[in-house]
Amino acid sequence: MSLEKEGFDFVKTVINFLLIAGVIQGFGFNLVTIFVKKKFDKVIIFLNLTVLFISLNNLQAWLIDKEIICSLYVIKHLEVPWYLLIFPMFYAFTANFLRVEKRVNDFIKPSMVIFILEIVLRLVVISIMYHDPTNTDDSLIKTYTKYEEILNAVYAIFLFANTSILVFRKHEMLDYILAYDDLKWIKLFFKWGVVLILFWIVAIIIKGEFEDKTAYYPLRLGTSILLYWIGYQGFYKYTVVQDRIFLRSTIANNEVLISSNTENQFVAQKDEFINERHQKEFDAVKSHIIKSKLYLNPLLSMETVTEELGISKSHLSKLINSYSQFNFSDFINFLRVEQAKKFLSNDEFSEYTIVAIGLECGFNSKSTFYSAFKKFTGETPTTFREKE
Repeated sequence: MSLEKEGFDFVKTVINFLLIAGVIQGFGFNLVTIFVKKKFDKVIIFLNLTVLFISLNNLQAWLIDKEIICSLYVIKHLEVPWYLLIFPMFYAFTANFLRVEKRVNDFIKPSMVIFILEIVLRLVVISIMYHDPTNTDDSLIKTYTKYEEILNAVYAIFLFANTSILVFRKHEMLDYILAYDDLKWIKLFFKWGVVLILFWIVAIIIKGEFEDKTAYYPLRLGTSILLYWIGYQGFYKYTVVQDRIFLRSTIANNEVLISSNTENQFVAQKDEFINERHQKEFDAVKSHIIKSKLYLNPLLSMETVTEELGISKSHLSKLINSYSQFNFSDFINFLRVEQAKKFLSNDEFSEYTIVAIGLECGFNSKSTFYSAFKKFTGETPTTFREKE
């Protein structure tokens, strides 16, 4: 055996291993989200169906490549087009995640009709081949498979384009979800999806011209990676968004706000700036920021506060530095941490993700939240919650 052949066999083995590993992971994701996490709303259902059909498609490809298929003539040639259902399910997941499902098309029913029709047509072709005494090869089923895949690829690209339009073009429909998620993760998915579709088109061309199924290996590897990514990322992001929605409604109803004790624990420096008038000014600044919930705004700036209160930036900075011993940024982050502590120490919010709590308390990322929390408390949010 040549080194080139050995190298190819090694690559093939690795890809097949990753393929079946991705399949197992995909089925595991379905089991965990449904039976352990017990998530059954539309977003999670369509996400699970997307992962399920990717898993089934890759499992079928692995079984065929490993020649682990039934010797019965009908089953041997019955390749189910699971990949056809991936795109409408992901479209439905995206539309529901973005909360625009009532204002967009539903491609699930026509996709199911096409899916069933293709299976019936394949069975008809198989039946013709099986009962034709003059048939000596499987060229008819190969020809059918070729054109079936081309048509499905066109339909899949159409659905992918429509889903992309929802995310990249329909900005007027995304105001609600953009208040909770910047959608960078899903935009990254679409970029990866474009690459996979190109892999698919190239594979179809190569297979049609040279009868070389190895052209599908890059596509299989890519979809295996996609299984890990879209499943857990989609579930994680949706959980965070849902938690943020409920947390924000709680904040809007003033149910869990930082207490008056928080407002009075700052220690003023001892210098000539400290006097009764400036103390009242600082208390007014502090009260305005807390009662107006300005600290919950991740885009809050000193300019916003000075414009609302009608004072200069230098004077505001001096007030905060003298009476809290923090600069403006640390002062605001301190209030955010205090708000986070209220959520983390309350049993009613024990099931909410720590990331969602940090984001709703005004931090713009998990890392900034953890860094600020550790700075002001000496421990991580996770440790604080466990201790409470």
